[in-house]
This record gives sequence, C-alpha cells and structure tokens, in this order.
Amino acid sequence: MRRTDSEGRGPVRYGPPPPEPGLPVLPELAAAAASAAGRSHGEPPGGGPALLDAASGYWSRRGLPAERAHTVAAPGAPPLLLALTAALGGDVLLPRPCPAWWAPQARLLGHGVYHVPTPAECGGVPDPYALLETVRRVRAEGGRPRLLLLSVADDPTATVPPPEVLHEAVEAAADEGLHVISDETWRDTLHHPHDTVLIGPAEMDHERVTVLCDLAGPFLPPSLPVAVARFPVTAEGAALRARALDVLTALGACPAAPAAAAATYALGEPDEITARLTAAVRLHARVADAATHAVLAAGALARPPRAGRHFYADLGPLRPALAARGVGDAQDLEDFLGERLGMPAPGGHRFGDDIDALRVRLSTGPFLGATPAERLASLDAPNPLELPHVERALSMFGSAFDDLRAEAQRMEPPR
Repeated sequence: MRRTDSEGRGPVRYGPPPPEPGLPVLPELAAAAASAAGRSHGEPPGGGPALLDAASGYWSRRGLPAERAHTVAAPGAPPLLLALTAALGGDVLLPRPCPAWWAPQARLLGHGVYHVPTPAECGGVPDPYALLETVRRVRAEGGRPRLLLLSVADDPTATVPPPEVLHEAVEAAADEGLHVISDETWRDTLHHPHDTVLIGPAEMDHERVTVLCDLAGPFLPPSLPVAVARFPVTAEGAALRARALDVLTALGACPAAPAAAAATYALGEPDEITARLTAAVRLHARVADAATHAVLAAGALARPPRAGRHFYADLGPLRPALAARGVGDAQDLEDFLGERLGMPAPGGHRFGDDIDALRVRLSTGPFLGATPAERLASLDAPNPLELPHVERALSMFGSAFDDLRAEAQRMEPPR
C-alpha cells in the first residue's frame, strides 16, 4: 500500500490545486465583488441574466455566437463538469495526462473512465487512432462511451494542439457518436499569441461540442469561483443544457452574488482586465521559459510551455540519480521535489499518467515573490527575471536540477 493511502491522503481531497495566479486581486475586481456583498438574494441555478449575457458576449467575441439560452454558469468548474457529465451519461474518455479534477467527476457518478494516449507533439487531445481503438474496445467489453473531454490549451502539459491534430480527434469523436466537452480555461493565456494558432473544436463541429471555461484561469482569483459553459445551438444542445440545469438545481450549485458580479465584470473585458491579463501572461511566460530551460539543461525533458501558469517535465533521463535519493516513481518524485523546491510539484500520476513515469507538473506562481509587494513588482518590472526575489527563486530551482545532473554524470560508466 502506498504512503498516500496509509497517511490518509486521498487522491481527491489532496489532489493538486490548479496553478494559482501568484498575483494580488485586481482592485476593480475586488470592487465589483464588494458591490454585490450586500445583496440578500443569490444567483439562480445556472446563473442570472447579467452573468449569462456577459458570457455570451465573451464567446461571441471569439467567433462562437451564443445567446443567454445557450449558456450556464456554476460556482466553479468541478460542479459544472459534474452537471454536464451527469446530463450526458455514459462512459468518459480522457487524454493521458489530463487535469486532475476531470476523472473524479465521472467516477463520483459511477461512470467508466478510460484514458487515451496523446500524440507525441502535444497533450490535451487524444491520438485519433488510439481514440477509435479505445472506443471499440470499450464497446466490445459492454461499455457505453458517450463523452470525450479534451483541452486546447492544456493543463498539465501547457501545450496547444496543432489544428490538424485537433481536427482529426474531433472527427474521430464524431464518427463514434461522442459528445465533446472542450475545456478552454487557458485559451486566453497563450504565451506567444501571435505565433500560436488556437482553434477550438466548437469551430470545427457546431453540433457536438460544449465549451467549458473556468474563469479562475484567465480572470478571477480562486476565492471567487465561477465557471461558464456554452452549448451547441441545436435542439440537442438545448436539451443538454436543460438536463445540466436540473443537476445544478438539485445540487444547489448557484454562483455566489459577489463571485457572479466579479465574473460579469471580467467577462465584459474592460481595459483594466485585459491589461492585467496581458501583463500576467507575459510574466508567467518569461518565468516558465527560464524554469523550463533549467530543467532541460539538467538533461530532463519538457515540451516548450505555450499557455497557462505551469509546465510539465519528464525526469526519466535522471532516473539513476533520483533512484540514489530513494525516488522510484511519480509519488516519490512529488515528495522529493516538493521538499527540495519548497513548492507544489504534483507527480504525473495525479493527472492520470503512469505512476512509474517520473513526470511532474511545476507552476510558475511561486517564483513571483512571497508578498503582494514582490508579486506586483514582478508584474511591473521590464525584466522581472532580474529582480532579486525572482532571480533567487530561479537560482534555487536551477540548483536542485544541477545537483541531479551532476549526480547522473557521476553515475555514468567510464568510457
């Protein structure tokens, strides 16, 4: 039995948190939330008219026309995904790896969960041929595959799938009659938006794709949880929305008034919101590039991070050096790096990856500073990597991987 069981650290209660922004709450957002704190009535299930209209405008500006009747809101992404999964029914297919919070929703409902390998060039979407094979195998075993979850700007891998890879996966899902939920939480956090092509599956298949966005990705702090979903503009989409609303109502899953007010303000994308988002993305991108470089210099593997506030590293090439420190699997790696780096370092097994693979998700937020003043200084600095607190954090991070590289080199047999 693994330590996670004997110490009572369950995979859901103690699963990895989403990558945090690492920045103080924007004053205008705090003011929007405060303006609703005195309301005696709450939001209805699925969100009130102002919030849904703001969500509709957000998607319309991204080429996905939506009316109020095509959207819902919930107090965070997990209850919203739970409602969508319950409304769709059937077994669920997920890319391997995938966000840690996806699988528990389906398992809580008693649905089968099947992981599908991702292509070599990216995470977030299944390899289309592996998807077809998995669907046929599940059906042959008596299962009922119904839902494919994917992500176009991925947690944990921080990759963006090429449009042709995504298109093949969406086509394979359509051929097998699967409904697609596209988690687009991180789509507005592209590190190099002018050089990265991001096309969502709803732009490829208008009838079988529901889009989900956790606003804690681009806009809101985790203390103000709101997530929104856009349904296909079809009769089937309307029926799915109605069933999802029934589930949200049964759960009492209504956005709190302050969170709804902040979300409504943010989804309108005023100048203050877009300026903060642009600056924050630029900051996290620079830190992610520097941290990834340190990992690569040590001989580990990592795809270049393209979105979000994190990156995914494979320390397999350093296995002998890690084994000398008692690290044999992803849980050991999580414990070792968490203690060595002083920051969360969830192992790949948290994301459905093979526990024997030495993979880990690392976040950029902890590099930005220990106080609100330091974090704001990081945000405002022309070159944040030269700030003493950022430079110190990156240096300590790099030293940990330099030690592993040196150990690996000492263990190499003489030539």
